[in-house]
Amino acid sequence: MAVRAAAVQLNSNEDKQRNLATADRLTRAAAADGAQLILLPEKWTALGTDDDYYRAAETLEDGEAVEWARSTARELGVDLVAGSIVERREGRDKLGNTSIHFGPDGEQKAVYRKIHMFDVVVGGLEYRESASEDPGEEIVISETRDGVPLGMTVCYDLRFPELYRILAIRGARILLVPAAFTKITGQAHWEPLLRARAIENQAFVIAADQIGWHPPDKESFGGSMIVDPWGEVLARAPDEETFIAADLDFARQDEVRAQLPSLANRMPATYAWPQEVSA
Repeated sequence: MAVRAAAVQLNSNEDKQRNLATADRLTRAAAADGAQLILLPEKWTALGTDDDYYRAAETLEDGEAVEWARSTARELGVDLVAGSIVERREGRDKLGNTSIHFGPDGEQKAVYRKIHMFDVVVGGLEYRESASEDPGEEIVISETRDGVPLGMTVCYDLRFPELYRILAIRGARILLVPAAFTKITGQAHWEPLLRARAIENQAFVIAADQIGWHPPDKESFGGSMIVDPWGEVLARAPDEETFIAADLDFARQDEVRAQLPSLANRMPATYAWPQEVSA
């Protein structure tokens, strides 16, 4: 069995309507190219300041972007993972960074809220996601129309291999990484991290990144990629708003896992976390 998968690369800004229109155009182009599974990047509806996020935020019940993703998945007959949106939740002051999977019937298959907050200083710029967002608390696996397990993650999660190992042990054959990786960290770490997560978990990795400048002064790396379980890069995006696609061959994945059974050769009884871990 094989699935054709696509990653959509965007240069989102504070203009939600503009972002929606571009996502719609490229999602339809990916489906016309034969993609059955399509991934959008992180915060594809709005990428900017905290004020921009609060203006663009929506609920999962009646949001404009959520409804677009639901209806588009149904119209095109595809599994559409709507990267992540900025979610507003009743009773919470802070927002959620939330990825949603819609099946070809338009039904909501899974919701994953980004667990790891991007609170860092990179290139002299401070990023403080926790100022406006609450972290998620649940590890989530969804399934495609054909029953292929999808491990759901978002951006900064990529630096936490424990999450990906748990997803793989729970059966994920495809790992999803919608992202807005910074230009500086992307140049240094994006490809090595994606290929490492693919190799160590013997899984396909689909990574849809943002590209270019976003208000007020942030720049994303781009380089959206699809990687196979051997670590081979099947597709990589150029420096523009576009989509990439590749055929995911699950027979090849079975072969890799059989010939080099590192997942099967784990020794979980010997693994124990230290009682105290300091940074």
